[in-house]
Amino acid sequence: MAESGWDFLLLYGHSWRKDFFRSLVNFNFFGPHAAAALSKSGELSIVLAHPWDHESLAGHLDARVTWAGDFNKGLGGFTSGKTAIAGLELMEARFAESFPEPISATAAIEQLRRFKTPEEIEIVKQAARLADLGYQHFVDTAHVGMPEYELVAEVEAFLKSHGAEDNFMLIASGGTEVFGMRPPNERRLQKGDNLITELTPQVNGYYAQICRTVVLGDPSPDQRRSFEIFHEAQQAAESFLKPGVNIRDVARVQNDVFRREGFGEYTGSKYTRVRGHNLGLHPDENPYVLEDVDCLVDKGMVLIAHPNTYLPLSGYMVFGDTLVVTEDGCVSLNQTEKKLFSKEV
Repeated sequence: MAESGWDFLLLYGHSWRKDFFRSLVNFNFFGPHAAAALSKSGELSIVLAHPWDHESLAGHLDARVTWAGDFNKGLGGFTSGKTAIAGLELMEARFAESFPEPISATAAIEQLRRFKTPEEIEIVKQAARLADLGYQHFVDTAHVGMPEYELVAEVEAFLKSHGAEDNFMLIASGGTEVFGMRPPNERRLQKGDNLITELTPQVNGYYAQICRTVVLGDPSPDQRRSFEIFHEAQQAAESFLKPGVNIRDVARVQNDVFRREGFGEYTGSKYTRVRGHNLGLHPDENPYVLEDVDCLVDKGMVLIAHPNTYLPLSGYMVFGDTLVVTEDGCVSLNQTEKKLFSKEV
């Protein structure tokens, strides 16, 4: 703040994106909006949009905590001077217009959040352990004839009952026609299906993710070959990842495996979104693991490397672990076996 000449740094959150607010005040607010403002003299002020949040937080922090039914009016105390806002791009226009010349601090705060403290990593480890338990429950619960939405509901209930604040989850099922993951629908699971999921439970604000594929029945030769490619690509990223490497090369070493096997066309945006991403207070943080992203890796970065994509061998597959960068490499925080799962039907 001193270097940038800001009078206030305001961290804004709403009901879907609480992460900027929680990077300063790790409080899971209930209402539609919340903002935490830090003055250049170090004073902390919090504005909440719901009285329940005020009741929970007031008196528990060395901060001025207020709530305002008119949230725009509540922000009025920070509209004088030079105000930088992390999450400015998430704000409703009427809020942003209250500030004469708002400055986006989103990228600056994202850069600070990119590297985790030892305390944060311990929380992510708890989330990773819960992801492992959740995936085992996913495999144990899935059966032929079950609709996708029912399986997701069962896993959501399991994770919430075991301490998850939230869970970001995608799923898909089928054969070579499976193109990508999405929210669950009414499709019923069938023998021979690829059944794929991303599980991303949240513990004390922080997310960890696991990606695995299970086949309902005996995997076909094409399913086995496809998985071996995914496994090798993920292992290439995990072996390569260490301080000083560039995130674009973490993507490249994964894509090179697909290129070597003759599937280079499936490494582009037509068939896949990213080869991984950072994890933390949001399940899909910057930097994204892509060949056109220029970002150096350093100790304390937490990310998932997942070569999730479509291949004509057996449709879309997923495979990935949450990784934390150490002094000379990285370690996986997941303990789930690195294999193509199969389940008798």
